[in-house]
Amino acid sequence: MNEFLEILTHGRRFKAAVKELSVEELRDLAEKLNKILVERESMAEEEEQAMAARNAKIEEIRQQMEAVGLSIDDLGGTAVKATAKKRAPRPAKYQIEVDGEMVQWTGQGRMPTVFKNEINKGRSMEDFLI
Repeated sequence: MNEFLEILTHGRRFKAAVKELSVEELRDLAEKLNKILVERESMAEEEEQAMAARNAKIEEIRQQMEAVGLSIDDLGGTAVKATAKKRAPRPAKYQIEVDGEMVQWTGQGRMPTVFKNEINKGRSMEDFLI
């Protein structure tokens, strides 16, 4: 589709692409493009009208608030979206000592290799509980 748009928007490439078309086919193509253009213009106009109506409503509400003596701050900050809180890391549930180094694991996600190796040797996860 990208190549089609490049041909359509580039003058010489478009001219070369439609060289084989008859005048009647070119008029047909122009009609179809004009129809799409009219539809897009009407959609843009509708969106513009909707935005104008929205802005008018916002201004009306703002004037009502002024008349009553309210401000946006009086609304309790509902206009500002709260930021998501980062949760605390999970505490380790399992622990093993390998070559003098303590390896801990929460029990979530992929099992560390050192734990897998010990399980394969016959130990159970209960042996590693903290």
